[in-house]
Amino acid sequence: MEGRRMGLALCGSYCTYEKVLAEAEKLAKDWELTAIMSETASGTDSRFGKAEDFIARLEEITGRPVMNTITQAERVGPERLFDVLVIAPCTGATLARLAVGLTDTAVTMAAKSHLRNGRPVVVALSTNDALSGSAESIASLLGRKNYYFVPFGQDDPDGKPCSLQADFGRINETALAALEGRQLQPLLR
Repeated sequence: MEGRRMGLALCGSYCTYEKVLAEAEKLAKDWELTAIMSETASGTDSRFGKAEDFIARLEEITGRPVMNTITQAERVGPERLFDVLVIAPCTGATLARLAVGLTDTAVTMAAKSHLRNGRPVVVALSTNDALSGSAESIASLLGRKNYYFVPFGQDDPDGKPCSLQADFGRINETALAALEGRQLQPLLR
């Protein structure tokens, strides 16, 4: 996989950051990795940690600055920065933005800019309303060219019956399949 480049875009599902960062450490061994964070993700402290600490960890893992503005992310496509763009975690709000083509965050700009070159976007969703409010957005992206999903399932069926979360440990496998134009199956775990 030498020479392969991955953009790793994080949205605001802060409860999954430890899982995503653990995967980023593994991915950085085989990919040239660049992190992108939505403005909200890069500027919001939560009960799961401080934004500046997550940024510092991502920069340590990747060896490069985090992109966290629309202006920085716009260059993704024209400069062909990545072979694959992975959005992990991808929130319901970002799913909706992608489904309707709304480009108002660094993450959605990175996706739009990356897609203009016909390159794959991998979605690792994490949203409490996936089986309700976000279901239509998921269905819309599942049928769209160049979008691929990391296999997902219910993360807490009793406590959060509408919530779905990606199997973040399968990001690398999904990215490699996406480069071949394949959606991993089974999609639902």
